[in-house]
Amino acid sequence: MLKSKAANESVRSIPSVIEAEVSERSVLAEIELFKEVDRDALLPIERACRFRRFSAHEHIFEKDAVSTDVFFVVRGKIRIVNYSVSGREISFADVFEGNYFGELSAIDGQPRSAGAMAIEDTLIMALPRRLFLALLADYPQTALRVMRKLAQMVRTADERIMDLSTVAAQSRVQAELLRQAHSHKTVGNAAVIEPIPIHSDIASRVSTTRETVARVLNDLARQGIVQRTRTALLIRDMGLLQSMVEEARG
Repeated sequence: MLKSKAANESVRSIPSVIEAEVSERSVLAEIELFKEVDRDALLPIERACRFRRFSAHEHIFEKDAVSTDVFFVVRGKIRIVNYSVSGREISFADVFEGNYFGELSAIDGQPRSAGAMAIEDTLIMALPRRLFLALLADYPQTALRVMRKLAQMVRTADERIMDLSTVAAQSRVQAELLRQAHSHKTVGNAAVIEPIPIHSDIASRVSTTRETVARVLNDLARQGIVQRTRTALLIRDMGLLQSMVEEARG
């Protein structure tokens, strides 16, 4: 059971409409990680899962919490976060519907390396560690997907550490925009980041201020590299933005 008070208070009965869905189909089959797993194999696993509902800005678990479940996002969005000594939020990644988080503690049995917080009203499934590890043992392709995700996490962390150590805040903001663009819809040399990233979120990821983020975005807009629409941020020239980031990195 999660040690976080917020998590304990957030365990609520699953809505009847979701119950009906669960009885008719495999919810875990909608998770990208389990594309190679037979539906019949997933259904008994789902019966052992717990559904948890969290309101926006509610914490699912804190850093150093002693829990080892893996969580799958059925509805909503999760943010992986940490906090500085002064209380400033440091954002690591967002987890969307169909994805999962919490696998590090499930793999090594250690306390949580970061916290997790619901960004909007969210429904998740909690899978016990022993069942997660059993699935990885039974389905090598699923285990390989987990390893690829972990490898990407290490690469991203290495890149951010280098950026924090070697490049100015302006270039770090540009690099973060590029990272987000690659994870969203790309069309040729353009990309669409939707919804529009919040200035404070970008600032927390690259250790700078909202004012710096706003200034960088305004500069890029004047150069025709980015364009803000009503619902999205359009990266009009990915190649040029990539060149700017690479030049700053040397």
